[in-house]
Formats: sequence, C-alpha cells, structure tokens
Amino acid sequence: MAVRHPRGALRVIVSGGTGFIGRALVRSLSERGDDVVVLSRAAGGGASALGPRATCRRGAGKVDLTAWTPEEAGDWAKVVDGADAVVHLAGAGVLDASWTPERKEVLRSSRIRSTELLAEAIARAEDKPRVFVSSSAIGYYGTHAGDRVLTEDSPPGTDFLARLVVDWESAAAAAREVPGVRVCHPRIGLVLGPRGGMLEKMLPAFRAFVGGPVGTGAQYMGWIHLVDTVRALEHALDTDLTGPFNVTAPEPVTMDTFAHALGEAMGRPAIFRVPSFAVKLALGSRSEAVLTGQRAIPKRLVDGEFAFVFPELTSALADIVTRP
Repeated sequence: MAVRHPRGALRVIVSGGTGFIGRALVRSLSERGDDVVVLSRAAGGGASALGPRATCRRGAGKVDLTAWTPEEAGDWAKVVDGADAVVHLAGAGVLDASWTPERKEVLRSSRIRSTELLAEAIARAEDKPRVFVSSSAIGYYGTHAGDRVLTEDSPPGTDFLARLVVDWESAAAAAREVPGVRVCHPRIGLVLGPRGGMLEKMLPAFRAFVGGPVGTGAQYMGWIHLVDTVRALEHALDTDLTGPFNVTAPEPVTMDTFAHALGEAMGRPAIFRVPSFAVKLALGSRSEAVLTGQRAIPKRLVDGEFAFVFPELTSALADIVTRP
C-alpha cells in the first residue's frame, strides 16, 4: 500500500539533510519530484549547506532549508503540519569525540530529544504526516553478538550504544500513538560511499599502500552502499512498512574480508593490520564500536522483495572507488 498522494509527489521533512546520508536522500527525493524541507543547524548557510550536487535540480521537486533546534521546541515544528512524511536522520557522530560523560549525553540528547520533539510535532499537527521514518542503527544488537546472524527479531544488546539505540527508537512513542501515522525505524549499518562515512577514513591509507584490517579482523561488518541506503529509506516512504528494519546488504562480511576486497578494488595490498591495542590507545572506550560488529541481515527488506543495486561487496566497492 503506497502513501503517495494523488499528484504522485510527496512533501517530505528531512532532519540531518546536510549529512552524508541526508544529502544523498534529499537529492534523490528532489530528482524523483518530491518537495523537501531540510531541518538543519546549517540552514543559515543557504542551499550550499546541502553540498554542490544537491543544489542541482534535475527533477521537479524543490528543496528548502529551515533552521531548527533539535534539542528544543520552536517554530520549526510548524513545517511538519501538512507534510506527507518526516525522515529523521540527525544525530551527533558516534566516533567524533571521546566518550566522556558529557559527550555521551550529547550522543543521547541529539538523538532521543530530537526524536521526541519531532514525534510530538507530528502528534500536534492538524494535517498530520502519514509516515515517520525515524532512523536507528544496527548497534541495537550490541557489540558482543559475535558471528550470530541478527535479524529484526533478535534481542537488543546491553552496552552503551545498544541502550542508546533502544531509547532512540522508544523516543518516537508520541507518533506511534497517533491513529493513521505509520512509524518505522531503519536500523542503518555501515554506509559505504565515495565522500563520507567509514570509507572516507580508510581510503587514504589504502591509497598510500599502508591499508589493512582493523583489530582482529574477525568482527562482522553490516555494510550497505549509499545508493541502497537511500533506496531503502524511500522504500519506507512508499510502502506500508512499519517498525524496525535492518538497512544492510544481504551479505555481511568480516573486517578481514572487507579490507582485502577494498585492497583488490583499489589495486593495493591490505597487509598492514592496525592492532587492537593501537585502536584502544587512540579511541579509548570508542574502540568498542570499531573492534566489534554485528552480523545483521536485512530480513524484512528481503522478505518484502526489495531489490538491492549492490547486494555484494565486490561490485559495491568497484562502484565507489572508480567515482571521481
């Protein structure tokens, strides 16, 4: 059952629309004809905040920016009224700073409080959006899952990140209680793209012939190409999908496999392993998010016959490393 209105276009509110995933989603929505309103702290920078490619309108949809305060209610909430959908992607970077008590609070409030505010804005709107796509992460399953295959029915973990994600999803409760509003949570994995995410940090070492696996290499990586990430978010807008769904490729791989595949795609060796102790020294408690992983599979997307453009790692990396 599609949610698109009779004109065939949607008015979509996107938080975090100036980020790595957000810019790609905004561009795709505009190109397919949807009108987008981006909620961003960077709205003062104008359309340039969306990146050089996002400002090139190839489709009929227009893109507007609205400044928002993701931890405080404000007039920004008015843009939710009359929208067809809200996609919530905002949140402070997990690895951007040391996990001091203050930083952990930033990680929580930037996700949980912003989700609560958007859910409350949806609940108060006179003309309510029909779908709230509130992002989440495969960190839900915890950092000690080992090689267990994880589906959306797997239980949550108990570490800091897992508890954060559980509370993050729970924060959308106000929207879930509204009749006629569909709420879903894309549990997003490690997104691979040419200008952001994990690869942006790994590529320089491989280009310099000093790349290799991180840690033991046995940790699983629930990866997905940026193209398929965007398509999965649009799938959530256009279908009757509800609840959590894993946004990962069908075949998660170990860090060893990933590093060697990246080396082959770039014509570089992948023999310079970064030992676990070095990662712990550099990142402290944050190393937990790097040295462990989740073998998450997208069962709900596969069961819903979602067609991946890049279902396997070799083609995904080949596409990314050959882009300018």
